[in-house]
Formats: sequence, C-alpha cells, structure tokens
Amino acid sequence: MSNSMGIASAFVLSSLILSPMAMAEESQTFVAQKVARAQAFDQHQAEVMAKAQDATQSPQAATSQAQALEKDS
Repeated sequence: MSNSMGIASAFVLSSLILSPMAMAEESQTFVAQKVARAQAFDQHQAEVMAKAQDATQSPQAATSQAQALEKDS
C-alpha cells in the first residue's frame, strides 16, 4: 500500500512541476521568442550562403580576369 502511495505521489508531484512547461508553449511570449529565433536563424543562414557564394565567385572572377589579360597581350 505504501509503495503505491509513493508512486501516486511521485506522479502528482511530477505533473505539478511539469505543467508550467506545458503551458509555456501556449503563451504569447514563448511564441514570440520562437519566431524571433527562427528569423535570426534564417538571417544567419542567408548570410552564410551569401558568403559562400562570394567565396566561390571570387576565384572564378580572378581567373577570368587573368585570362582576359592574357588574351589582350
């Protein structure tokens, strides 16, 4: 009997402790923070992609300029 009471009390305590976390997902501040994080991630990802494209285009531009100079001379 005491074992089942211990299990029941542990269940009740854990549900009381975890209920604010479950409700936090529905709050407006939680949603706003999640949106802000997603926007920051998207912006960072776009910056990384732009830098990667610049890095790949720079060597190509340098080689094409060198080839154009060779053709002119």
